[in-house]
Amino acid sequence: MQGAGFETAFDTDAAARLRRVIGKLARSMNESASSEELTPTQASVLGVVVARGPIRISAVAELEGVNPTMLSRVMGVLEQKGLIERSSATSDQRGVVAEATDEGRAKSRRIMERRTAILLSVVERLPAETATALLAALPALEELTAAFAARRPTLAAEG
Repeated sequence: MQGAGFETAFDTDAAARLRRVIGKLARSMNESASSEELTPTQASVLGVVVARGPIRISAVAELEGVNPTMLSRVMGVLEQKGLIERSSATSDQRGVVAEATDEGRAKSRRIMERRTAILLSVVERLPAETATALLAALPALEELTAAFAARRPTLAAEG
């Protein structure tokens, strides 16, 4: 595989390992949402609405990779809990936008703070060399995340 003008050892086995590790990390981090009485999907959708709101429901569906029916249910629960508000888009009455309430922003902040605290406590128990390697890998992981976002043209433009 060619990348940036040099040979790399990143092959299908490495991709599979990275995919598995990312999945396991995501599941581990998602456990923190239950302390706020939200499912991982509800917490993730709330996080998107907090970070990008007001945001079209269609954009949330695309960002989260969930089907509109499931997203509608999730949004309904979040609205019922007083965490988001939905309204018609001003520019297009057919579109619906979501915006977080103050309570929704506070809950999302608590979830993020808890995830950060858990991650920090786990990393602090690792050998120093491992923590250093993780720190050194952050730019590559951030670039990987950006490359995934760029694959979705409508969202890359909103970015």
